[in-house]
This record gives sequence, C-alpha cells and structure tokens, in this order.
Amino acid sequence: MSTTDTNMRPELPDPSTAPELFEGLLLRRGTAYVIDLFIISALITIITIVGVIAGFLTFGLAWGALILVIPASVVVYYGATLGSFKRATIGMQMMDIVLTPTRGQPLDGWLAIIHALVFWVTVWISWPISLLFALFTPRQQMIHDLIVGTLMLRRSPMARHWERSHASDSPY
Repeated sequence: MSTTDTNMRPELPDPSTAPELFEGLLLRRGTAYVIDLFIISALITIITIVGVIAGFLTFGLAWGALILVIPASVVVYYGATLGSFKRATIGMQMMDIVLTPTRGQPLDGWLAIIHALVFWVTVWISWPISLLFALFTPRQQMIHDLIVGTLMLRRSPMARHWERSHASDSPY
C-alpha cells in the first residue's frame, strides 16, 4: 500500500453515489455557524460580566485576564464540541451535520481546534473565496476543510452509508 493510499480514505462518500449526505449542506453549515455565533457571543458576554465584576474586586487585575480568557473560551468551545464523540458543535448538532476526517487520522480535540482556527483565519481573510470553494468542490468542502483534511456530512443518513459501504467490503 502506498503512502497516498494510507493518507486518503478511499471509502469517503461521493455525492453522486450518496447524495443524501450532502443535501442542503451549505445552508445547514451557514445556519449552524449563526447558531454557534449566538452561543459563543452568550459565552463571551457571561465571561465579560464575570470578568468586569472580578476586575472591580481585584482593583483591575482581572481585567487583564479577559484578554486571554475570552479567546481561550472560544478555543475550548470548539475543542470540547468538535473534539467530542459527536464531532459537532451545538449548532452543527442542531443542523444534523458532523465533521469527518479524510486523511485517516482520528478527530480529536487538537484537530478540532486546528480546524476551527484555520476556519476563522480563512473566513477572516476572505470568506467569499472560501464559500466559492464549497460551491465548486465535489464534496462541498471549504478551504479550511481541504487544508485540515476534513469533510462535513449530514449525520442522520451517515450511519446507513457506512453500513452499506462496509457491507460491500465483506467477503460473505
């Protein structure tokens, strides 16, 4: 087996053979992003209120910690949700989508954090180009998905797809 065979999973779903995994994916991703923005905004608001109160109680010392605590809370949100066994943020869970690795590595907290960081960098630099990638790649992957080696899929039909693909591999 060559290194290319071990790096790319050949059983990745194809939109032509499993269209149910990709139906409405971009709209679902966009809606999940908005839901997650609301959740992250609420989290930041709560942390800021607690930090301001703590700042008054510590004569301003806690205000300096907000510079580190707020970004860390966003990183922890993505690491805890995307890096969990559900492989989805709360918004992604609500929209029935899941993050799947494409290069054979497990989706752990670190890969989830890297995925989120690359997402925010590419969206911050040029969100229209990242969106165009999703419109023109066969699996609707955005720039950060291609860089990190991930794929977004619909969760509910995914189990049926994997069962079918593994059943066809069976020698029985």
